[in-house]
Amino acid sequence: MIFSLLAFLTLIISVCMVERKKSLIIQSISCLFETIYDFFIFAYTGACLSIFNFIRTYCLWQTNMNLIRISGLTTGILYGSYYLYHHSWFMVLGDIALSIIAIFTLWQNSMNNRKTI
Repeated sequence: MIFSLLAFLTLIISVCMVERKKSLIIQSISCLFETIYDFFIFAYTGACLSIFNFIRTYCLWQTNMNLIRISGLTTGILYGSYYLYHHSWFMVLGDIALSIIAIFTLWQNSMNNRKTI
């Protein structure tokens, strides 16, 4: 349970961060916490997905934070569906929160960009 909480908190923090490099480092840590959690609940497919997500996070060294937020949104939706299937309700709530925060930060960023035009 503690690793699911740590995965949830670090993922939320990573999406809210402004600096890209710090966001990706924290997102990588979140993937590791999620992998440990998946092994503890014997969700080996989920652990493999978390490891894949960890590798994907190192591939996201983009200059555009919106791409990282969109990635967080898709991750939230896909992993939320996976954990819903496995009845891991805390992780489902975490992925719903991640999706909502990613949508909010994308919206907030688009509003800020409109103000500067």
